[in-house]
Amino acid sequence: MKRFLIGMVALLAAFNVAGQEKAQKEKTGFSFGGFPIVAFDQDKGFQFGALANVYDFGKGGWYPNPRQQLYVEASWFTKGSQLYVISYDNRFLIPGVRFSFAAQFSNEKAFDFYGFNGYAAYYDASMPSAYYKMSRKYPYGKLDFTGRITDHFFWKFGYHFKYFILDEFQSDDLAGLPYGKSLYAWYKDLGFIEADEYNGGMTSAWRGGLMWDSRDVENAPSRGIWAEAFMEWAPKWMGTNKPYGHWYFVWRNYLPLSGERLVFAYRANIQGFIGKPAFYALPFEHVLGPGYDRDGFGGYRTIRGLMRNRIQGKTVCYFNTELRWRFLDLVVFNQNLTLGANAFFDGGRVLQQYTDVSVSSAVWSVPLAEGKIPAHLTQGGQERFHLAAGGGLRFILNKNFIIAVDYGRAFDRQDNGKGGSLYINTGYLF
Repeated sequence: MKRFLIGMVALLAAFNVAGQEKAQKEKTGFSFGGFPIVAFDQDKGFQFGALANVYDFGKGGWYPNPRQQLYVEASWFTKGSQLYVISYDNRFLIPGVRFSFAAQFSNEKAFDFYGFNGYAAYYDASMPSAYYKMSRKYPYGKLDFTGRITDHFFWKFGYHFKYFILDEFQSDDLAGLPYGKSLYAWYKDLGFIEADEYNGGMTSAWRGGLMWDSRDVENAPSRGIWAEAFMEWAPKWMGTNKPYGHWYFVWRNYLPLSGERLVFAYRANIQGFIGKPAFYALPFEHVLGPGYDRDGFGGYRTIRGLMRNRIQGKTVCYFNTELRWRFLDLVVFNQNLTLGANAFFDGGRVLQQYTDVSVSSAVWSVPLAEGKIPAHLTQGGQERFHLAAGGGLRFILNKNFIIAVDYGRAFDRQDNGKGGSLYINTGYLF
């Protein structure tokens, strides 16, 4: 971490020598953003690997939004995860239609599992970290299309596929776990996770909806509204093991306080399921269009400062508020570079429970001896908003490729036993 930050400081010093603050220029042709990854995520550990972003701005008239872009990543994490991603977005190949596809494979030997329904699942910070882990592998693929209805109004349609391979956390040292069991194993024994879901399954779904988008720039906006509403349908005849419907609404607004220099941005999201999906379908921030689904809720992409997947329920809402300050523009080696800082306040909660996780009502229906239930499984509280705040830095290349450094701190230790989380990643949160 220190080497990464020292290297970043040295890089910025070189930029200040080579560049000068002045109006940024329109880009044409191809722009490349890529580097070896030496990053950190409190939930996953240190990250090593490489990523590359390729942007095509054509012969003019497209900048700052590229006419096509490609993203490739291969990463390994010290807490036992691997991530491989390829994502492509194109605005010109099909006249009047934008299409994007993504393929991803995630292998997490120590995936976070803190139970269902937020504070109804008590977090015991004294437990070994292995207690709140499980094993999860899944390939994911998607193909989405977007078409214009009016200047800022769009339709969207796509297909998304996930296949999950799940198991208990594997370790040679499970000392300290209640009777040698992780929380994931206890949830199965108590009936909170059904036996036919315990080792995984498949989701295969159509998504369709509408979008309003008046942003001035997609990846680093300073003004406009970006709102989406869509439905997801995952029927059994398409291969989904536990069929469901899913609805999603998000409102994002970017308010300039001082031109592009100072911007207040916020996002409000609510989403929920119709029917009873398999539990492994819950913890995702869904995407329809460019990009791909992300793990949630809690962690860098949703609620910074909270432990990843701290909030899981049938209906969930969350918000992000962020003050973005871009304090320096440079043209360096014919590339536009912007330096920025941000302060944020995030939060979220479960609005509708996934399933009843009251041990007092379930314990008598399972073959467990009285007194062998971990005490904290009976100590869940009333659900309320999970809150966190923090700040960070941004390094923005050609208004598209963004290096983000953030630190968030949860208000309640039930949401983060370490108090805070550090993230070094790419892109604005929204």
